[in-house]
Amino acid sequence: MLRCMDSAVAGLRAHQNKMDVVGHNIANVNTFGFKSQTYTFKEAMYQTSTTSTGNGGTQGSAGGVNAAQFGYGSLMGTIGMNMGESTPTYFGGFNAHISGDGFFLTKNTSVANGVASDSFVADGNFMYTRVGKFTTDSAGFIVDGNGNYVYGFRATDPATGAVDTTTLVALRAPQKTSYTTPAYSTNPGDDAIKLDTVQIDSAGKISAVISNPDDPTESKTIYIGCVAIASFQNPNGLNKAGESYYTATEGDNTGEAAATQPGIGSTPTLMTGYLEGSNVDLAQEFSEMITTHRGFQANSKMITVADEMLSDLVSMKR
Repeated sequence: MLRCMDSAVAGLRAHQNKMDVVGHNIANVNTFGFKSQTYTFKEAMYQTSTTSTGNGGTQGSAGGVNAAQFGYGSLMGTIGMNMGESTPTYFGGFNAHISGDGFFLTKNTSVANGVASDSFVADGNFMYTRVGKFTTDSAGFIVDGNGNYVYGFRATDPATGAVDTTTLVALRAPQKTSYTTPAYSTNPGDDAIKLDTVQIDSAGKISAVISNPDDPTESKTIYIGCVAIASFQNPNGLNKAGESYYTATEGDNTGEAAATQPGIGSTPTLMTGYLEGSNVDLAQEFSEMITTHRGFQANSKMITVADEMLSDLVSMKR
C-alpha cells in the first residue's frame, strides 16, 4: 500500500511539472519569437522481487521464470523545444523576420575591433533571438527592442553595400564628420551621423538616408552593414535565457555553428517589416492540459484509495 502511494506522489509531481510547461506555453501564445516546449514522462526506478531466470537446459531442471518487479511511478523525461517557424505578422518599419532557420545575434556590449566570425559561438555573451525588432539608439548603434546591440558585417563600401564577412561587429551609423566618405566606427566616443530613415532589405543589408551636416537640404542613401544570421546544427541544444533570447557556450549540444549573410548558401532570406509570432498551438495545448489534469486526478485518487486501505487496516482491531 505504501508503495502505491509513493508511485502516486511521484505521478502527481510529474504531472504538475507538465502542467507548468503547458501553462508557460499558453501564457506565451502572443509572445513574438516564442518556441513552445514539449514534456515527456519516464518510468521511475524498479524494485525487483524475482529476477529473470532461464531454463537450466538439462533434463529434470526447473523451467525459466520471468522477472517480477514493482515500479515507483513516473518522473520527468524530457522538456524539448519545438523550433519550427511560426507565422509572420506584418508591422512595417525597421523589422525583419527570418524565413527559415537561424537567429539574429545580439549582445549587451559593443566590441570596437569586432569578433572573429568563426569563434563567435564560444563567446557566451552573445544572445540569439528570432525577434527582429530593430531601432537605433542615441549613439547611432543598431539595437533590438531590449536595447542590446545587433551584430553583423560592416559595410566596406557604404555606396554599394559591399560588406566585410570576416568579422562580426556591432552595427552602427558612420561618424558625424564623414558625409562625403563615411567612416565606420563602433567606438561610442565617436559621434555618429544622424540617420533620417533606416530600413533593411531581404538580404539583411541596412541602409539609411543621411543629411549633409553642412547643408541640411542635401541628403543621400548609404549602407551601414548587413545583419548576420547564426545557424546551429542542433538549435534544440540552445539554452533559453528569457525575453525571447537563447544562449550558447563552448561545449553545449548545439553542434557546428556559423554566422553568415541572409540569402547566402542555405541561409534563409528575411521578410522585411514582419515579426515572427509564437508557434504555440492552442488546440494542442488545451488537449495536453485536459489529459494532464486527468492524469493528476487519477494519481490523487490513488492516494485517496491507499489512505482508505490504511484506514481499514488500522480499524481491523476493534
